[in-house]
Amino acid sequence: MLDQLEFSGDLWVSPGPGGWTFITLPVECADQIRFLAGGRKAKSWGMIKVKASIGSSTWRTTIWPDKASGSFLLPVKAAVRKTEKVAVGDRVEVNMTVLDEPGG
Repeated sequence: MLDQLEFSGDLWVSPGPGGWTFITLPVECADQIRFLAGGRKAKSWGMIKVKASIGSSTWRTTIWPDKASGSFLLPVKAAVRKTEKVAVGDRVEVNMTVLDEPGG
């Protein structure tokens, strides 16, 4: 299905305030995401609503555009990292769906 993305990525922590943990999506996913999202944005700054899964954990979030990579950043919550026993530096498999409903 076009709206389903599967990829792997490394967990890393942002040096900025809050120390968010992210996975940078592969660049080849970016065009597909932009196509699927069309004009829909969750908020300003170009964030797009998605449903993501790592292992048995599934959550709804927004991906953030990243100028440095030309792709998007997927924030990974502490609860997901704890449940899946993964940490910064680990490579994980991600399944993700771009959500099409306005309210997410």
